[in-house]
Amino acid sequence: MTKKKKSKKEDPKVHEELKGFKMEINSFGEISSSFSIDKINEFLNKNVEDKKLKDREDLDEEDKD
Repeated sequence: MTKKKKSKKEDPKVHEELKGFKMEINSFGEISSSFSIDKINEFLNKNVEDKKLKDREDLDEEDKD
């Protein structure tokens, strides 16, 4: 008989601003998060470039103002 190794549950490596971020899906399929949606969106807007919007000239002009 072989012994089963207990899996050690480790927290994934995340950005410093997202320390403590947890996401879970309950039995009804509802997503619950430890951060508010507004905080997550703020982080994504600041750190992720939107590929669909990068070639638009009208947005580039607004950034210069």
